[in-house]
Amino acid sequence: MAEALISVLLEQLASVVVKHTKQTVTLVLNAKEDLHSLSSKLKAIQTVLEDAEKKQVTEARVGDWLQKLKDVSYEMDDVLDEWNTEILKQQMEEGENVVVTKKKVCFPMPSVCFCIGRANKVIHHHNIARRIKELNKKLTLIAAEKEMFGFHQSTIGGHDEQLILRQQTSSLVDISMIFGREEETRNLLSKLLRESNQDGERFLVIPIVGMGGMGKTTLTQLAYNDEKVRAHFDKKAWVCVSDPFDGVKIAKAIIESLGGTQSSSSELDTLLQRIRSHVENKKFLLVLDDVWTENQREWENLKLPVIMQSCAEGSTILVTTRKQGVAKMMRVTSSMVHLDRLSDRDCLTLFKSIAFSDREEDESNGFGAVGEKIVKKCKGLPLAVKTLGSLVWHKKTIREWRDVLNSKIWELEEVEEQVFRLLFLSYYDLAPAVKRCLLYCIIFPKDSQLKKDNLIELWMSQDYLNLKGDKEKRKIGQSYFKSLALRSFFQDFSKDELGNVYGCKMHDIVHDFVQFLSKKECIIIEAVEGANQRTEVSDDKVRHLTLIGGPVGTLLLPSSFPDCKNIRTLTLLDSHITTISPGSILQLKCLRTLNLSHNFLLELPKEIGELIHMRYMDLSYIVQI
Repeated sequence: MAEALISVLLEQLASVVVKHTKQTVTLVLNAKEDLHSLSSKLKAIQTVLEDAEKKQVTEARVGDWLQKLKDVSYEMDDVLDEWNTEILKQQMEEGENVVVTKKKVCFPMPSVCFCIGRANKVIHHHNIARRIKELNKKLTLIAAEKEMFGFHQSTIGGHDEQLILRQQTSSLVDISMIFGREEETRNLLSKLLRESNQDGERFLVIPIVGMGGMGKTTLTQLAYNDEKVRAHFDKKAWVCVSDPFDGVKIAKAIIESLGGTQSSSSELDTLLQRIRSHVENKKFLLVLDDVWTENQREWENLKLPVIMQSCAEGSTILVTTRKQGVAKMMRVTSSMVHLDRLSDRDCLTLFKSIAFSDREEDESNGFGAVGEKIVKKCKGLPLAVKTLGSLVWHKKTIREWRDVLNSKIWELEEVEEQVFRLLFLSYYDLAPAVKRCLLYCIIFPKDSQLKKDNLIELWMSQDYLNLKGDKEKRKIGQSYFKSLALRSFFQDFSKDELGNVYGCKMHDIVHDFVQFLSKKECIIIEAVEGANQRTEVSDDKVRHLTLIGGPVGTLLLPSSFPDCKNIRTLTLLDSHITTISPGSILQLKCLRTLNLSHNFLLELPKEIGELIHMRYMDLSYIVQI
């Protein structure tokens, strides 16, 4: 999150410097010097943010440091936005003055209001200058503190294998621990046991695509060790690829898997010739597990398609990946196997095999019933089922099981270590701006239908889609949406009659993961029937607030409560609120997005016009009482 914030801030700083220096009247004294100072500090911090965001998972102090950085960044964003607003106002006023001077207008006495207005403007400009200097001081301290943590400096788009812990896979599998996937297994075996490719090629490439923890590797292991597959192929090799994509390393691993001696050569062509000598005229099955690269050149440099042409007809490359873009890069989307959630029945069977291992299921004391409810929280994700099954196996009382059931899943240490760590790999693979768009999606409750066009508009309202050359913001949003979809962060796609995606959902575990990443920045409050409609928010870190339900009447935010001033998004869902109190509106000083659609709203207070940061207000489908 901090990565994306800093990237946006640097662009805003550059923009405001240009606009400010073009003004005939300087709005803020010494502004250029202060902005250059801010910019240089942010650039220095930016180089260590990739490392910091990874270390925060295991080091609480790093998380605290990042939180301070985010708080200052949000405040800076507000000040710069306010400054930009002042520049625009001055430009408009100067334009009006030009028109007015053409008319012969005479004032018999000095305008007191005009003088007061000018005085207020000067005070406001000095206030902006003061806040910028204060932010400079805060950022100086934060920049100095970063030296305490020994962060690695990162290169743009780089990956540090020491920081991203990737589990190496093998071809071995415990058959007794596999439940379900019968249809997917039959489909995959059918493809593997074909004598020839339907497209007329000598070899076939089969990509297995699905989100982290969905069981891609397990399905591949199952097929790899099938008796018919063993008999069908003369040679087999299993390689865990991961990231970064290293052709030499992959080639050496293939040779070793084929039973060849380790090579000291680092020449890729030499290694590829050795592979060819092992598999020429033989029916060869090659598994490339956990492929991430979408770089066409890296794939072509490995020359595996060339090698496979020398193999016997029916040879196959089996690829597991979280990214549909990998299948697209390999030009084999037609043979893709998409792995979706496991059925509830199979999840329950898997859970019981672990949770009740070495003991009988005690239905009379309710263990079975609680276990079924725990499984439903996993939403068909096999890794989550295994993790929670292992967790409750150690717990002997029904109360301990209920504690697991009633806990927030991201508060469970085992889930954080096993499930979330796997999802972190997909998260780290995103560009900073796309990460920010993903995190914003948790303003919607679980199982919500996300409409693509609406989501893009919301991203725009938060200034998440910065212009890149002549590319329109909406097109940038569409590319970000596609990037998240291709990496399996979205699922259950809704399409129109032409096949275009217009909606989707997030898997519950992904929603929990994003909530975990966002800490307390986004909260969803569901009204309890019969409770007072006064809304309580207990943390000043909250930036996005979603209210579900609520009685008929006026929405009231506590008048003495200062933390509402930081809220940037307010969404009302399924409420019967007819208006928002003027006092509540005036507290939402940083509000950028107000979603009141599908509500019973009768009126909005005029004070809403004083929210200078407001960019988006949705009043569609208002229900008339």
